[in-house]
Amino acid sequence: MPEILFDHIPSLDLKDFTSGTAIEKQEFVKRLGEAYNNIGFVSIKNHGLSDELVRNLYSSIETFFKLPDDLKKKYEKADLHGQRGYISKGKEKAKGRNTGDLKEFYHVGQPDENKLSGDPSNIWPDEVDTLKESASEAFETLQAAGVQMLRAIAIYLKLPENYFDDKVAQGNSILRPIHYFPIENPEEIPTDAVRAAEHGDINLITLLMGASADGLEVLRRDGKWIPITALPDQIVVNVGDMLERLTNHKLKSTIHRVVNPPQKLMNTSRFSIPFFMHPVAEMDLACLENCINENHPKDFENILAGDFLDQRLQEIGLKN
Repeated sequence: MPEILFDHIPSLDLKDFTSGTAIEKQEFVKRLGEAYNNIGFVSIKNHGLSDELVRNLYSSIETFFKLPDDLKKKYEKADLHGQRGYISKGKEKAKGRNTGDLKEFYHVGQPDENKLSGDPSNIWPDEVDTLKESASEAFETLQAAGVQMLRAIAIYLKLPENYFDDKVAQGNSILRPIHYFPIENPEEIPTDAVRAAEHGDINLITLLMGASADGLEVLRRDGKWIPITALPDQIVVNVGDMLERLTNHKLKSTIHRVVNPPQKLMNTSRFSIPFFMHPVAEMDLACLENCINENHPKDFENILAGDFLDQRLQEIGLKN
């Protein structure tokens, strides 16, 4: 397929896949595959999130992040390696970097009634009693949308449509409300510190609820950074490293970043809420046979999803 240099990410309607005609469903799969072959990002409408839910969740996380740092740290559990609860400022860094990102975040995993026995339970702050309800509903809504996206991906890859279903039903997926905190004195931070340095996501796919400010950029194939924006009623869905690995680069985990705002806006907050869709630890990420040929020899060693996740958590500073 010839490379297409997108100036913006394509917009698709998930309803075309879930309840459209056979032709609409086929066209959705085709356009999704084309985008994921090239830029690795699409924006999606009819994803299931209501405006009310989005407002409630953003209100809850803003309330939490306004709490004093010492109080928030009550919900940071070192033994969980950042997989549940609060992760403090500057703790995470992009792979290959020593400087921490200018952000703090909160991790919500599978509902406790759905998690595997060895997985940690969710942690909920006593000070924000609305967070549990809104975050849990958002998790389940984005999980359902993610399953549909993976079904479309499976069809594109000529796999059974439900190929991913059992692999993600109790997977290590994470809802991550992020606060890119205000910088009152920019001269006091490292000169190379940014809100989120360039990186690829670890997981299968990421579903991103709209952010509260500009700043997200994606690296196009020709080396040009382009801004990522979606309409208020859309979410952005991108390929993660696990899916790129599974498909032997057929689907692209595109490098992206969150740049710092102009100097005059450094003292303002930015909030965003990505949903990182992970499979169970036992999923085999060995390259699919139908993604390997003479022109595309196998480029990755075999590895299980859990081992790959552990590897990456160490590389980004969340696990020793």
